Amino acid sequence: MKYLFTAATLFAASVVADKRDLCSDGSVDDGGNWYCQAVEAITYTGVGGQGSYNRITNMNPDADPGSQCSSESRGYSGNLSPLDEEVSMHFRGPLQLKQFAVYIPTSTSKRSERRSAHVRRHAHAHGHGHQHHGREADPALGDMVTATIDGVVQTWLNNWSGQETSAPVASSSSAESSPTSTVDTHENWLPHLFGGGQGHHGGHGGHDSWDETSASSSAAPSSPSQTGSSSSSSGGWGRQAYYQASSNTSEGLVFLNHFGGSGSGTFDYTFGNSLSFSSPDGQSGASDRQTLEDCTLPSTAEVIIMSDRECSGDDCGYSRPDTVAFHGFDGPSKAFFFEFQMPDSGETASNQWDPANMPAIWMLNAQIPRTLQYGQAECSCWESGCGEFDLFEVLAPGDSRMKSTLHGNIAGGDSDYFTRPTDRTMKAAMILDNNNIHLKKLEDDFDFASDIDASTISEICGNTLTQSKLVSLFSLTG
Repeated sequence: MKYLFTAATLFAASVVADKRDLCSDGSVDDGGNWYCQAVEAITYTGVGGQGSYNRITNMNPDADPGSQCSSESRGYSGNLSPLDEEVSMHFRGPLQLKQFAVYIPTSTSKRSERRSAHVRRHAHAHGHGHQHHGREADPALGDMVTATIDGVVQTWLNNWSGQETSAPVASSSSAESSPTSTVDTHENWLPHLFGGGQGHHGGHGGHDSWDETSASSSAAPSSPSQTGSSSSSSGGWGRQAYYQASSNTSEGLVFLNHFGGSGSGTFDYTFGNSLSFSSPDGQSGASDRQTLEDCTLPSTAEVIIMSDRECSGDDCGYSRPDTVAFHGFDGPSKAFFFEFQMPDSGETASNQWDPANMPAIWMLNAQIPRTLQYGQAECSCWESGCGEFDLFEVLAPGDSRMKSTLHGNIAGGDSDYFTRPTDRTMKAAMILDNNNIHLKKLEDDFDFASDIDASTISEICGNTLTQSKLVSLFSLTG
């Protein structure tokens, strides 16, 4: 779904968020998306708070429409909450992921097992329109639907109107209105098709329905931290997961996608495709763990990275039956490092739902993909605020700007942006610590070593807490 935001709405949203970005130096409305200044760092302060969301407790595809999923209220509070819970990382093409690493403070990592090595909208308060947790437009009555089920391409006539659902769809990640949506006609977006008209729960291209004017109303924000040191500055940060494309190295993590029913996971006509193991090229399912090859993910592909620790019993909370379920990356202090390129494929969107040439990197509460990332809103915790953060998202086909947005009961999006790395790779860090989210472009020679000194983490955090021409601050406390 696509939701348009008026200039008045966007202005009101920025007032509520009390942002201190660089928009006073100039801004432009480009196709409904607001852009201010190109920067090399963005920090969101006051990220966490106190509130609640609806945690899914059961999914039954055979139940009557409207009662297929049940949930219970889950309270949260504290720094970064609810993103201090387990999170998953999502990548949509055209994108080349060259390196990826996850770090946590050494004091925490000593309590965690080191992992063994194994060799998918939005509308920020700026107007994005992808659907990271959304669905594509439902097929109309009489439309032909094509899908891959158990490895076999099947086609059938859609004879279900979806009229029994009445709740509006929540949109996923951003708050700007762009003509894009992470939903495409690829078979791994089936959950959108059978979502009963429901919408986003953590996919890319799902920011569209969020109204930033109410961003501060449903949760009490914590005070932002203005200290430059990390909350765990007494020790180093240990690497918990690592991927390098050139050496086909993968440790502490697993690659997944949305091809359930093809090799792994499950498929049904109520919820569509579950999570599955990803094939090496990211474009189909697999029967077991595979390492993503050194490749370019196309616009139609979404790959998800979680930890390599498989869910057992109820230690992940509730997961969709028969899905591929792994733990995410947990804790109130965690850092993610990336090396990636987003080449310009030259594609143009065939319709408003086509995410052609709009790459994105985003983070979800890991409960979302383990239940239903795309489909019925009541079958995901996304709409009730369990959390999404869009790190680098292109909002229009071929655009050279990457924006960021926080979605949840505390929400907002900075209109300053990073320049899309089309011709060469870019290294970047996202550090979640002290109730802040720091995004920073790194030097080309930055080493994703097995350990990172606390002073390095503190320096990144400290250097991104002072606004300058290349550093944008966005406060989420009103």
